[in-house]
Amino acid sequence: MERYYFHSVTLDTTKCKGCTNCIKYCPTEAIRVRNGKAVIIKERCIDCGVCIRVCPYHAKKAVTDPLDSIKEYSYKIALPAPTLYGQFGPDYSRERIVLALKQYGFDYVFEVARAAEIVTEVTDQYMLNKDIKKPAISSACPAVVRYIQIRFPNLIDNLLRIESPMEIAAALSRQEVNEKNGIPYEKIGVFFISPCAAKVTSVKAPYENHKSNVDGVLSIKDMFLPLLDIMKKQGEITSEPFSLSSAIGVSWAGTGGESSAINDGRRIAVHGIHNVNEILEQAVQGNLDNIDFLEVLACPEGCLGGPLTVENPFIAKVNLNNEIDKIKKNHAHSMLP
Repeated sequence: MERYYFHSVTLDTTKCKGCTNCIKYCPTEAIRVRNGKAVIIKERCIDCGVCIRVCPYHAKKAVTDPLDSIKEYSYKIALPAPTLYGQFGPDYSRERIVLALKQYGFDYVFEVARAAEIVTEVTDQYMLNKDIKKPAISSACPAVVRYIQIRFPNLIDNLLRIESPMEIAAALSRQEVNEKNGIPYEKIGVFFISPCAAKVTSVKAPYENHKSNVDGVLSIKDMFLPLLDIMKKQGEITSEPFSLSSAIGVSWAGTGGESSAINDGRRIAVHGIHNVNEILEQAVQGNLDNIDFLEVLACPEGCLGGPLTVENPFIAKVNLNNEIDKIKKNHAHSMLP
């Protein structure tokens, strides 16, 4: 039976001019031009979104769930990626963004950054195992995981066998709402607010055929203006309306955030899929045997440079660091219990 492939990254043939720009930059050679139009080879696409960035005619796009899809559930949970906090300027704090999600229509907000803290703790324990293959490679970026499966199968055993913060946040938030409020699981809708097309694919078509804990993926691009409009109308927030995550989890949005939180060992943080390719080549050749951990992110500046973001990644990094500094000044930078 022919295997079915779902991909978030798709092509609008009416806009494609056959210019071959996407072919030049695709890291897996997943694009061809046939009959004057680009064609994406589904078996090779990793949904990294490089073609979305480089197409001058905007013929590539990432398919996500429509915002109205949250109405299909009686109880709605938002899972904001920490990248969301970098999309707004210094006047829009994390508290205001989280509150705006509630005002938009979500009943509960569970920060993915909280789950990132859990993954950090589990990774610390994982790295103590002397039998794991080194360098251990982060499995947080689904585009890189798929890239390794296609281009570097010899490194598959180096990947961390740990669920992503998104999946952990989805499972924990659904369980929490069920236990505290008695709401049946099937009536709870869990929505990840994503900077990343590959996350959409990992939810809709998990690589190992496991059902995702996430019910829908909303793009940061789609959520940006509604949230901004709500925040412009907000009054002053005098206290934190929710239990917010620490600086450790929020830092995961940018390159180096995951690796810097690990307590021991020699670590490398690499961002941008072509830089990732170079470092993985080094790993295959045995040149990184003295490195313990690789944080590898397909997008420039990590998730801050995802194809579903709004802000320039370098500006977003400044915004995010501003929020991280505020967290540390408030002495809220230790991991949540």
